[in-house]
Amino acid sequence: MEYRNFGRTGVKVSQICLGTMMFGAKTGREESIRIIDHALDQGVNFVDTADVYAGNESERIVGDALAEGGRRANTILATKFHFPQGEDVNARGLSRRHVIAACEASLQRLRTDWIDLYQLHRSSADVPIDETLRALDDLIHAGKVRYIGSSMFPSWRTVESLWVARELGLNRFVSEQPAFHMLDRTAEREVIPAARSFGLAIIPWGPLCGGLLTGKYDRERGASDGRWQGGRDNFNRQATEKAWDLIDLLRAMAGEKGCSVSQLALAWCGAQPGVTAPIIGPRTFEQAEDNLGAAKVALDASDFERIDALVPPCGAAVRYYDEAAGTDFRAHANRSVV
Repeated sequence: MEYRNFGRTGVKVSQICLGTMMFGAKTGREESIRIIDHALDQGVNFVDTADVYAGNESERIVGDALAEGGRRANTILATKFHFPQGEDVNARGLSRRHVIAACEASLQRLRTDWIDLYQLHRSSADVPIDETLRALDDLIHAGKVRYIGSSMFPSWRTVESLWVARELGLNRFVSEQPAFHMLDRTAEREVIPAARSFGLAIIPWGPLCGGLLTGKYDRERGASDGRWQGGRDNFNRQATEKAWDLIDLLRAMAGEKGCSVSQLALAWCGAQPGVTAPIIGPRTFEQAEDNLGAAKVALDASDFERIDALVPPCGAAVRYYDEAAGTDFRAHANRSVV
């Protein structure tokens, strides 16, 4: 396992981050802990979760797994906040009230005294960023959070947050977590260049396009238990002909390299300029084993050229980034200017 600098911090993280969205939902507690143990044994030291995953259960499982054998001390633990936590209208969003309450709740569920990376799960036009940053800065000074980051922030919001942090003398974001994979390279237009310019680590989520880049689907049929059915996923994203063409190419390339399609897709993502560690999201132990094998897959210049020929830099064969849940892109774009 390779270890990379986490943006401009002095922290080193594994080239693959273990995402835990499935844990407590489609993946039971016992298998979830088995996956975490295996990933740590394989050299992964970076685990990402969120308070919204499986109704808080993912955080509880992660906390229990890391509490065994003192593994918490050697793990870079990341979680996120923003989405509703119950019916209370104030138990959501980026207000100071919710930031502090959400952090305290996550600390309890994770059975830890500190969170290494505390991330805004989404941006929001409803709360000035200075209010959120002041609350996060207080959590850092209290020793409850080490670093802060964002997820699905448009590049202009990233720049705004960095400017506000500098103007007010507050701790700044050190990372951004965008949706990014070879079927949707939208993040390469502005998000990744902005992150690279300001020294933010990039930790892509959905590097397998929700399973479409595993090779188990094709034009005629797909796995009955998968989220892509009839060429669409559970968020109604559509796989285009160009997407199927790329998947056909990946099958051929994977055969040449003696690896799986998913390993090839993860290796590609992890090799992109600016990317620190793709976040895998295995549902089963077998998927975890397969995904972790991507660390051994190497691509050369000709491999990148073959992929770029079908989906070029900044291009998209599936509208994935723009269709992510919880973004306020459209709300901002549709707001009247007076």
